[in-house]
Amino acid sequence: MKISRCSTRPVLVPCGLENFEFQIDPYVGCEHLCHYCYVLDQAETDWSEEVLVHADIAGQLVVELEGIPAQTIYMGYHSDPYQPCESEQRQTRRVLELLLERGFSASILTKSDLVLRDMDILKQMPDANVSVSVAFSDDRIRQLFEAGTIETERRIDGLRQVRDAGIRTSAMLCPIIPHLTDPMPLLGALAPVAGRIRVYRLSVLMPTQRCWTNVQEILARHFVDLREDVESTVLDQEHPFWTKLRGDLQAAKEEMGLDLRIHV
Repeated sequence: MKISRCSTRPVLVPCGLENFEFQIDPYVGCEHLCHYCYVLDQAETDWSEEVLVHADIAGQLVVELEGIPAQTIYMGYHSDPYQPCESEQRQTRRVLELLLERGFSASILTKSDLVLRDMDILKQMPDANVSVSVAFSDDRIRQLFEAGTIETERRIDGLRQVRDAGIRTSAMLCPIIPHLTDPMPLLGALAPVAGRIRVYRLSVLMPTQRCWTNVQEILARHFVDLREDVESTVLDQEHPFWTKLRGDLQAAKEEMGLDLRIHV
C-alpha cells in the first residue's frame, strides 16, 4: 500500500451524526475497500493501491482543538481508523493520545481488532465507545465484498475483549444484502458483546453509485441465480423481505431485551 500526503484540509470537521459535534478521519481513503461503501464516489485515490495521510495530524489537531470544550469525537465516518496501515502509520493512536491529553473522548467504528492495541488509552477516556461493523457470517461471501477486512468472528471476539476491559461497546449489522447476509445469527453473536446494535439495509440513493455498480458486478459474476431477486429487493424498501425482517428483528429485540435500532 502506497501512503501519500493529502492536500491541506481540516483534521477536525463537523459531524452529521446525532450526539456528535465533530469527527476525525485519520486517513483519507480506506484500504479495506468494501465494495458496498457509500464513500467510494468521493475517493481521491485507488484505495487498492494508495491511502492518504495528513502531514502532521497531531500538530494540526492541537491548533484545531483550541477553544473547543472537551467532548466525544466520532472516528470512522469516511474511513476505518484501524485499517491495516494503521499498524505502522499510527495516525489514529496519535489522535487518541492528543484527545486524552486534552480531556476529550472518542467513539470509534471499525472492522478491525487492531483497536485492542489502544485499549490503554481508551480505558482512561470518559465514556469511550468502540463499535464494530459486520455484514457476513459466510467468510466466502465476506471476501467477495470486503476482502481487505478481517474475519467477522475476529471482529466480534475483539469487541468482547473491549467490553471485558470495561469500555462501552456497540455494533452495526450493516449492510443487510438480501439472501447474502444472514442477520439473525449475526445478531445473536453480537448481542452478548454489544450494548447497542444498529441494523441497516443496503441503501442505494442513485443507480449510478459506485457502491451499487460494484454490488451488481459481484452478483453477476458470483450469484447469477440470486441477482434478480437481490437487486429488486434492495431497490424496494417495502419489499416483503424487509417487512418480514423488520418483524423478526422487533421480535428478537423484545424477546432478548436488546437495545436494537432497526433501520431496514
